[in-house]
Amino acid sequence: MEILIISIVAFLTAILTFFSGFGLGTLLTLVFMLFFPVDIAIGLCGLVHFANNLFKFFLVGKHANKEVLLKFGIPAIFAAMLGSWLLLQISDLEPLFRYSLFGKEWEVLPVKFIIAILLVIFALLDLIPYLSKLEFGKDKLPLGGILSGFFGGLSGHQGALRSAFLIKAGLSKESFIATGIVVSMFIDFTRLSVYASKITTYTLYENKVLLISATLCAITGAYLGNQLLKKVTLKFLQVFVAVLLLLVAIALGMGVIS
Repeated sequence: MEILIISIVAFLTAILTFFSGFGLGTLLTLVFMLFFPVDIAIGLCGLVHFANNLFKFFLVGKHANKEVLLKFGIPAIFAAMLGSWLLLQISDLEPLFRYSLFGKEWEVLPVKFIIAILLVIFALLDLIPYLSKLEFGKDKLPLGGILSGFFGGLSGHQGALRSAFLIKAGLSKESFIATGIVVSMFIDFTRLSVYASKITTYTLYENKVLLISATLCAITGAYLGNQLLKKVTLKFLQVFVAVLLLLVAIALGMGVIS
């Protein structure tokens, strides 16, 4: 049953994440956690996420903007290291608040609440007509990389912030998607280097059918997303990303996404 559920989620979210630049890791990790311990779930999902990004790179990687990769990607990697270090220092901070809903206890951590506020701000930049005309100059790209990488290292949610910034950087839809994919690959490679100590060869062998199935479904979803890309406009992409940012922000702010 877990193979079927995880594979379906991988397929559907891979289509969405092709446009938005985020979502696959966030949603798929939550589903993995239904069947595996947290550390194993994160590691297995990381493998599927990296394989999917690798496939997408071969599909559209040639459209990546090299200037943006240098100005945004490199600061993101170093900032992610800082964020990861800081996470170890503040891991014992108390939640801002707790509440009960649908018979379950939820808690909202300070870092998730901060990210939620940032995502709302970025989403409004695309949804409010006056603000949607604004663009971030390429001189602001290092700042965007620092924010994305830092919060990625601090909480693991770097894709939404990355997309929120790149969508306003004046890139074409193809360049926006390809550049985000390459940056995400950098982060994935770093993550998998860390996860390697937690994922044994036996664990991989024991779950090889699940990993292969989920990866193939994610790749199929990415391929379909690439075909659909030709039918969408940059404006549609901006609004689509903005709506997803708001949904993720609400989920983070409510503690639904851990």
